[in-house]
Amino acid sequence: MAFPFFYTKEIKASFKRFVLNEETSKHIVQVLRMQNDEQLNLADGVGNIYLSTITDNNKRACAVEINSITNTIKPASEKTIAISILKNAARFEWFLEKATEIGITQIIPLICDRTERTHFRHDRMNNILISAMLQSQQSWLPILNEPVQFGGLMVHSFDDCVKLIAHCEEDKKQTLTTELLNQSNNRLMLIGPEGDFSKDEIELAFNKGFIPVTLGNTRLRTETAGIVAATLLCNL
Repeated sequence: MAFPFFYTKEIKASFKRFVLNEETSKHIVQVLRMQNDEQLNLADGVGNIYLSTITDNNKRACAVEINSITNTIKPASEKTIAISILKNAARFEWFLEKATEIGITQIIPLICDRTERTHFRHDRMNNILISAMLQSQQSWLPILNEPVQFGGLMVHSFDDCVKLIAHCEEDKKQTLTTELLNQSNNRLMLIGPEGDFSKDEIELAFNKGFIPVTLGNTRLRTETAGIVAATLLCNL
């Protein structure tokens, strides 16, 4: 039987018992109507899943006893997508959800020359990652960075990392292959806004060692390109 998953970053391996916050308690008690002695899983987002038993189904402060802890080793490789914030926030949220389910380990929201929207609700976006992590029953929560200007991202060297950029300009581009990605354990892909990266941004990325790659024969929306990239980064 699969027990329901919940997220709490405050739980520690040394705990024998734990009291959940009010929001999670209400969901367990009022929405799912779980009772004392029923079991559930608590994920801390850093590799641990705590199989627990409800000892007090208080809707404001549900208490559990921790039965066992399963630890999942951190993924050996970092799979990062730096992607422009989108004008349509719902499309960006969809990307975050699906990229988390696929297994991306880090997301960097980008502000590019042609980015049309710069407002970013980090708490809301991070909650989407949490929900996707729980839905897909994973134990590692992807890192969601604060938005960064494209030029600010290029300041970093990203040593020991395969650096890739997907853009729409006519240029010689490589196809993503296992051989290309396995040049390093860590992988970083840049995905531009609706109007693509500017020529200056593309040139700057090339100067920083980014390799131009193709994601297929059709022109993709930003969020679709992000999902294609996530799938390839995580599965090749």
